[in-house]
Amino acid sequence: MSTTMQTEMQAEATPETGAKTAVGLPRRRSRRILKAYAVWITAFVAAGAILFIAASGPAVQSGLAETALSLLTWQMLVIMLAALACEYVDSTLGMGYGTTLTPALLLAGFQPLAIVPAVLLSELVTGITSGIMHHGAGNVNFRRGSRHRHVAMVLAACSVVGTLVAVAISIQIPKWALKGYIGLLVLGIGITILVTRNRTFAFSWKRITGLGLLAAFNKGMSGGGYGPVVAGGQVLSGMDAKQAVGITSMAEGLTCVVGAALYMVTTGIDSRLALPLVIGAMLSVPLSVHSVRAVRDRHLRLAIGALTLILGAVTLIRLVW
Repeated sequence: MSTTMQTEMQAEATPETGAKTAVGLPRRRSRRILKAYAVWITAFVAAGAILFIAASGPAVQSGLAETALSLLTWQMLVIMLAALACEYVDSTLGMGYGTTLTPALLLAGFQPLAIVPAVLLSELVTGITSGIMHHGAGNVNFRRGSRHRHVAMVLAACSVVGTLVAVAISIQIPKWALKGYIGLLVLGIGITILVTRNRTFAFSWKRITGLGLLAAFNKGMSGGGYGPVVAGGQVLSGMDAKQAVGITSMAEGLTCVVGAALYMVTTGIDSRLALPLVIGAMLSVPLSVHSVRAVRDRHLRLAIGALTLILGAVTLIRLVW
């Protein structure tokens, strides 16, 4: 037996050596990435098929090709591209999907009761899928017992409590005061991230829990302010930027489960709007996951801080104009 073959066998047999890491880790990572893509493809096909049939209604009986052409309009393509762009930013930096897309759809003439359920449904599907793909790419670790998984679960649980509190007091606070508070909060987080971009922070469960409650409160009161607080707050709570993005995607997806389910059983969801949103947003997920993997953590942290600051400033400017 050659010396080379003996060395390779020893590397596989002895877990203490660095050689096993060099050989085994790439294989395990490749398997995780393949599994993540399998989940993405399954979710994409399933969600698209369900929404397509729901949007087409009885017309699907007379011919799928004819129905597909009737749904394929310029408006649908524009909405799909807008969802793709907004979700790419959201899955790459942990924020910006609903905050950017909702006002754009309002300007396009859609009604709030049609926009909110469709956005929630698309965030649910893409958030969970994005989190799984971030895990497969090695940006975050959601294995059983991992800290990242516990953080995502804590943030999702806090969303229920925060939303209930927000609903209870929402009728007592003027909307301008609420928007001003969220704008100042997000702006402050962005400035803090940029000022402390070269510092590292010790991990804190108290800060994680607090920001989860605060972000859910913001979401329940105004529909916005979740991503910037969760992603930016995690960075200030001791999480790496890549980990914060992956955790935020998963937590936001889980947070949307309750809201999307309530709309399904009450007012329903406009499938003709949800279909292009889900398709466009899902197409962006692999691009954003690999972008996060390729970018250095300090550069990603700088981008998160800059976008958080911009979103906070835009929120405050809207109060004036």
